[in-house]
Amino acid sequence: MFLTTRLGFAAAGTLVALNTASIPACADDLIQNLEPVGPYHTILTEVGSKSIIAFYELNSDHCDFHAIVWDTTDVNAESAARFRADLNPLQRVHIDTPENKSIELQCGDNAESLAIVDAEKLAAVGEAK
Repeated sequence: MFLTTRLGFAAAGTLVALNTASIPACADDLIQNLEPVGPYHTILTEVGSKSIIAFYELNSDHCDFHAIVWDTTDVNAESAARFRADLNPLQRVHIDTPENKSIELQCGDNAESLAIVDAEKLAAVGEAK
């Protein structure tokens, strides 16, 4: 019984140590997720002076898009604003900041994903509007 308890504590300690390795060094550091995501999974990023959390809910073949935007320096989230939109497959939404920085997100084909679109890369090859 004593050995089992010690092994249990050792396993718990190992999990805590492994999870601690993925925590930002500072509470102000935002863990970013810039990869395409499926329904209910989040894209986390900073654009200019704004922090953004974006996700979508699957609605038939549409993306019910949600974004929360706030000032990066606002520790009390008093500047937070929520934005919602119903996106058709392959439709895009733009979020701009006061510093003329922007992010473009796109609903995937058949609403399978939500992804950040690199507008600068598209402009370089002539695909941007």
